[in-house]
This record gives sequence, C-alpha cells and structure tokens, in this order.
Amino acid sequence: MGMLVDGKWQTDEVRYTDGSGRFVRRDTTFRQWVTADGSSGFPAEAGRYHLYVSLACPWAHRTLILRALKGLEDAISLSIVDYHLGPDGWAFSDRPGAVPDTVLGARFLREVYLKADPAYTGRVSVPVLWDKQRGTLVNNESREIVRMLDTEFDAEAKHPVSFLPAHLKAAVDAMIDANYAPINNGVYRAGFARTQAAYEEAAKEVFQGLSRCEALLDRQRYLCGEGITEADWCLFTTLVRFDAVYVTHFKCNLRRIVDYPNLWNYLKDLYQEPGVAGTVNFEHIKGHYFGSHAFLNPLGIVPIGPRLDLGEPHDRAKRRYRG
Repeated sequence: MGMLVDGKWQTDEVRYTDGSGRFVRRDTTFRQWVTADGSSGFPAEAGRYHLYVSLACPWAHRTLILRALKGLEDAISLSIVDYHLGPDGWAFSDRPGAVPDTVLGARFLREVYLKADPAYTGRVSVPVLWDKQRGTLVNNESREIVRMLDTEFDAEAKHPVSFLPAHLKAAVDAMIDANYAPINNGVYRAGFARTQAAYEEAAKEVFQGLSRCEALLDRQRYLCGEGITEADWCLFTTLVRFDAVYVTHFKCNLRRIVDYPNLWNYLKDLYQEPGVAGTVNFEHIKGHYFGSHAFLNPLGIVPIGPRLDLGEPHDRAKRRYRG
C-alpha cells in the first residue's frame, strides 16, 4: 500500500502496524462540512459535489447507500475506481462497474488529492467528497459524509427519508462508536495483524462485538429501535462482506454471519431495502480483497464461494421481539 509524502507518491509498501504487530488505521485528513445553510462555506447545492468511491470498500459503500436511499443521484455526481488496489493506489479504468473521473480526468485517485493539496502527506483513500465549484476536497471521512448526505441535502433529495431521528441522535452516534473498533475496523485489525497475539486480540473482539449485536437484535428489529438509522448502514457494509471475504481472507472464522440467526436475518432485511442491493457488487468486493493484498493472498486467486442468498425471505418484520 503506497501513500503520498509531501506530494510525492511512495510505492514502497507502507506498514500500518505498531511495535506489537497491531494494525493502526491512519486518521483521515480532510474534515470540512457541507451545510444546508451554507454557513460552512460549502452550501448543499445540486450539481456542485462529486463523490469518489470504490464498490469494494465498506467505508465508501456507506456513502453510496445514503446517496441512493436519499435519491441524490442527480444532485451528486459519481466516480467509481477499479477494484484492484495496485502499486499506484486506487485507479480509474474501464472495468465493468467502474466509472471514470469526469471532473478532473484523473487516472489515479492520488491526482484528486494533489489537486486539493499539492504537498499532501497521507493515505489516498475513498470515499472522497469533492467540491466542483471551489475545486477542492471537502471531506474523506465516511461517517461524516454519511451524516452530510443524510441531514444537509434534504432540499436536493428525491426521497424524504431520514436515518437520524432527532431524539435518537445520541444513541445513533453511540452505536456507531461502539461498533467501529471491534467490528468495522476490527476485521482489518485481525486481517492485517503481524503477530499471533495481535491477530487473536482483534479477532476475539470482532466476535464479542457481533455477539453483542446478536443479543441486541433479539430485542428489537434494528440497532437503535424499530427504525433504520445511520448506525445500521454503518454496520451493514461490514456484515455484507463478512462471509464472502473476512471469514477466510482476514481469518475471522470463529463463526459466519449465517451462524447468527438475528444478524443473518437483519442483514437480509437491510439488503432488501429498495435501492440497497444495487450498491452491492461482489465481483468488486471479492476481486479487491483477494486480488489486492498480495501479502495475504500471493497468487491472487479469488474463491468461487460462498453462495449467499441475501434476497431470500427474512423474519425481521413478523417476529416478536423480547424487548
């Protein structure tokens, strides 16, 4: 994995681990906000913003889901990188499912970062929210882009839905926080660990987190009650990749999601929300993980399974909850 250092691309593999072999995710850098009233200097206007994503990446997937569910496809344009993450980082291509950069005409995503900051040092990650009018990168933190799409673009949205009820905001934020370290980032901490101890520590936390969610979903349909919130979408993008990738590729194989009755049905429930299935591309997901991480899968062979029928009936709507 390369990175930019003082505006120069470094192709040497960068190790994101500490002295104990634990994977440490680097913080995102661009943290400005789009606001409905324009008070931030970035007003929410149709046609002004562009979203760069990968269909493979769970963090970027969150933003793609919110864009679809809010009906912001016409208001916010889109580019999708090739699923293969090679020595040059994320790149644009004509692979099926990829969408070229129609804003800057970039060949590599790093060019977008350098347009915003020619001396940038850091990761070149997705998602990216770009301001076409000011010609700069607004934000590359998925959780914050999700919040902006959900709360600041209502005037441009075709679908009047909200995933952040005012009375649940604190609970939603707390749930996203509770799931981030053990589950969302936990699978990476397990997969990218450099020692047995670091791997086991992370993997155990993954399954502790999943068991906590399994118990919670026995009492209520969704993570924060009876309605879908941002917390559910932030967990969904990890769950939908779990059995197809994380069980084998990241060695998170103590259990599969299909082994958790509540989580498995909950995953199908979310997947079957109108507009969501179209954001899930297993060719990109599996092709990326198994083909891009040569240090984990040197031959780049992509497994043919598992077969997951996320469209089969679920029991979440009709069951009686214990809460």
